[in-house]
Amino acid sequence: MPRGRIYGVRGRIDGVRSMICGLLAVILPTLVIAHPHSAASQTMLSCAGRSDVVSFLDRNFGEKLTAVGLVNQNAVLEVYAAKSGTWTLVITDVHGISCILLSGDSWDSMPALPGIAT
Repeated sequence: MPRGRIYGVRGRIDGVRSMICGLLAVILPTLVIAHPHSAASQTMLSCAGRSDVVSFLDRNFGEKLTAVGLVNQNAVLEVYAAKSGTWTLVITDVHGISCILLSGDSWDSMPALPGIAT
């Protein structure tokens, strides 16, 4: 009986992860395609050393690291958000170079899902 319950929680966690990955797979390309500027300007990202980017976001917007996820073996996706609601999506490579991908307003954190340790 306990084994089935653990499998059920693991199945829900995998389902949530799959749903989040699916949403990101649809949302991120859509945002890049819907960007109102030319293709040349879309390739120009704001990049610097990770510590410089983190300092900039904290100093100018009060944004702190809110969420993180592994993109692949070479990159990490980070979300920085502030109590004011501003947020920034940053990708950092294995060499410590961070690039700001997107930013916006009205960030809202969701409560933790039941059964998922935080």
